[in-house]
This record gives sequence, structure tokens and C-alpha cells, in this order.
Amino acid sequence: MENFIQGLPKAELHLHIEGSLEPELMFTIAERNAISLPFASINEVRQAYDFADLQSFLDIYYQGAKVLLYEQDFYDMTLAYFEKARQDNIRHAEIFFDPQTHTDRGVPFHTVITGIARAQQDAQQQWGISSLLIMCFLRHLSAEAAMQTLEAALPYKKQIIGVGLDSSERDYPPEIFAEVFQRATAEGFLTVAHAGEEGPADYIWQALNQLNVARIDHGVRCWEDPTLVAHLVKTGIPLTVCPLSNVKLRVFNDLKQHNLKKLLDAGLRVTINSDDPAYFGGYINENYLATQQALDLTKDEMIVIAQNSIHASFLNEADKQQLLDHIDGYVKAFVD
Repeated sequence: MENFIQGLPKAELHLHIEGSLEPELMFTIAERNAISLPFASINEVRQAYDFADLQSFLDIYYQGAKVLLYEQDFYDMTLAYFEKARQDNIRHAEIFFDPQTHTDRGVPFHTVITGIARAQQDAQQQWGISSLLIMCFLRHLSAEAAMQTLEAALPYKKQIIGVGLDSSERDYPPEIFAEVFQRATAEGFLTVAHAGEEGPADYIWQALNQLNVARIDHGVRCWEDPTLVAHLVKTGIPLTVCPLSNVKLRVFNDLKQHNLKKLLDAGLRVTINSDDPAYFGGYINENYLATQQALDLTKDEMIVIAQNSIHASFLNEADKQQLLDHIDGYVKAFVD
């Protein structure tokens, strides 16, 4: 099964690029930019990755992001992710980035997106990995700040396919950002949102009805509302689930308690993703394998999850079909 998962073509749809910043690269960039970190060593950084909840993670996440100042920093971080994606046989990635994390520190929007976009181009040319970029608004900041960020993004429509909503979910319902998402939709951006991770099932309803999202990021608490589950099945709205992240942030105490198999059995379009892999102890293949083992998923179920990742992507239908054909070809050729 490990060999099968390793080679299985797949897409990743829930990946925060700042959350892929490994401690080793964090220290390298900090030294290059003469920035002092509050950690004495790489080992001390990893020891700090014992999170009580989402907020305790975010406190360290934002601390790590402070080393990112220049275009080369964003390029190095993004290309390092793509190198790992290539090893995990990710054929397509849809990447979140948080401009407010950087612009609020005085880093120009242009610097952030130029570094990321250059790495995207190189990954496509060198390894054939396609990717799309989704700009997220930080929900612990105001809707007014989100609107300003949207305005700053308008000159970069060719580089940014959609907008999302992330950061602290608790006490920050999606409805706060309804006007921002309406404007984003009018400007031609696709929309997604984090909902139903720490927040209740009602936040998923809000994301669907008031933000008109095409995908729900996380969404595992939909299970608390059978009517919502039925709606998600009927509409085919995908969930970008992040199993190791859910355990690390105490959404589930143990991976064996995760409801992914229940969601899958109910007919939801579930995908597996890594979220913030540098902080949560696993990239996409680690998530696939750990979930398979914990929930005793079959090979056929893993194939469905990989296929879901393609169906749920924002690729055009021709590109989706090409990747689905790659999966079919791989499955037929695979020998146990």
C-alpha cells in the first residue's frame, strides 16, 4: 500500500505555502536576512510544534513567516514545496498564500506574488507540476482590511485564480466577509473558505450561502448536521480534508477517530491534503498513508480520494481528464 500511495498521481488542494516553511530553510533565510529567531536551534523549533489548538499553532506560524522579506525568500520556500510535491507524485497543486501576513510587515504585495509565481513557473517547466494560486484573507483581521487586500490583488488577476478565508475560525464566522467575497466574485475570482474545522457546521452553511464558495476547506464538522451532509452530497461541493492537521490541532484526539471514512461512505467528495506540512508532521503522502492505516481504507477508496482531488480542482475539463487518465493508467499498471 505504501508503494501504491507513493506513485499514485494526485492533486493537492489545501496547502498554505507559508506552512511549508521547514525549520532548516527558516534558519537559512533568517541568517541571510540577518533576522533573529526566538529559537536556539532547529530542534527547539520542532519541539515548539506541540499545539493545544489552532491559535497556538498560528502564533508560531506567524513568527516563522517573519523571516520572509524578499522575492528570493518566497521563491525558495515555494520551490522547496514543489520539490516535495514531485517526490509525492503531485501532478497539480492549488496553493494558498496569506498576503496580509507579509504586507502588514511592510513587505510589498508584488514581492510576495512574484517570488511565488516564479517558483510555480519553474516547477511547471522542470517537473510538469501545474499549479494555481489562491489568496486567503485572514479572518482575525477586519473585513475592511480584507477588502483592501482584494484591491491590492486586482492587478494580479493573471496570477491569482481565487480567494479564500483562513486563520482563526472560532468567533470569526464567514458572514463577516460576505461583501468582500461578493466583490471578489464580481471581479472574476473563484471562492473557497475554511469552515467546519474548529467552527460549527453553521459556518459551513454561511460559507455556502453567503460566500458562495465552490469548495469547503476542512469541513469535517458537517457531520454534526445531517441536512448539511445531504446538501453537500447532492451538490458535490468538495471538502479539502487535512487529517494529520486535524489531529495536531486537536479537532480529533486520534486519527482512528477521524470521520473521513464516514464522509467518504456517505458520498461526499472528500480529498486528502497536508495543510501546513512543516508544522503538522507530514506532506500529502504521509497524510494518505497514515489515514489509510488508521481507518483501514482499501486501495479502491484511496483511488477514489485521488480521483476526487482532480474532480475538485479548478483545472479545465480537458486537463482534469488527462490527470484522471494518468490515475487509471497507473492503477492498471501497478503490480503489488
